[in-house]
Amino acid sequence: GVFSHVKGVISVESGYHGGSAATAKYELTHDGKSGHAEAVRIVYDPSQVSYGTLLRILFSVVADPTLKNRQGPDVGSQYRAAIVPMDANQRRVASAYLAQIGRGKYFAKPVVVPVEAYKRFYRAEASHQDFMRRNPRNGYIMRWDAPKLAALKRLYPDKVRAAPAP
Repeated sequence: GVFSHVKGVISVESGYHGGSAATAKYELTHDGKSGHAEAVRIVYDPSQVSYGTLLRILFSVVADPTLKNRQGPDVGSQYRAAIVPMDANQRRVASAYLAQIGRGKYFAKPVVVPVEAYKRFYRAEASHQDFMRRNPRNGYIMRWDAPKLAALKRLYPDKVRAAPAP
């Protein structure tokens, strides 16, 4: 939901990454045995927003890079924060960024986010697409995601678009 509000983001898709096609289903990813992580595929226009800016938003607003296999109330390898670069340049930028925030001691704990090799992205079920926009009163959204959107608007006001991307 947060990335769909970033200027330069063309589209955001919810899905799964790391496992097989046979286990790329919501009900099969919750025990951590599928190899999948819940994932987001972001298509963006680099002339409007850089990959580095997307990484800054990821780790200053969306995910805590010091948590291994956990985000908010969700625990397990399927909730790991990881960066999955799509090319050598993104891999270089991601690795440099993680090293920089690790050396900079911006966080009280060590940065544990891995850079993972791309395997295949499996699009999540339709009910998971654009969930935040379609369900703003959902308890999870109100408790965990709405504050992240508020933080995006507060920390990056010049990066917020008027209407969310699809």
